[in-house]
Amino acid sequence: MTANKTIAIGGDHAGFDHKGALISYLKDAGYSVKDFGTYTAESVDYPDFAHPVAAAVESGEFDCGILVCGSANGVAITANKHQGIRAAICWLEELASLARQHNDANVVCIPARFIDVELAKTIVSTFLATSFEGGRHANRVNKISC
Repeated sequence: MTANKTIAIGGDHAGFDHKGALISYLKDAGYSVKDFGTYTAESVDYPDFAHPVAAAVESGEFDCGILVCGSANGVAITANKHQGIRAAICWLEELASLARQHNDANVVCIPARFIDVELAKTIVSTFLATSFEGGRHANRVNKISC
């Protein structure tokens, strides 16, 4: 991991425990991390946290984002409504690598109900350490936004 990146992180109640573990993990590794909530395990609406994370990355205030919810579908759908966001659901390390290499993803979405915290850390670590390959992929990525 390259600890000079700034990271926006958020999630709903289903991702609350994973999010806390990821924040500790990233801060211990020297990253600058801002937690956009939720701050309790009480039921909340995931868009209330996905939109601020996506907006913070889209504006350039943060280098990338991490969103955590039960399936990762809701936060990914929400984040991808932002023109400058390419949010990828990753439940395997290889998916995180490919999301960065081929899609220049800037938000990783973690499905907390389907992976354990250690795998989430590995996925995030891979996501943060992997670069966009550019080349033939750049033309494709440039066609994503409407």
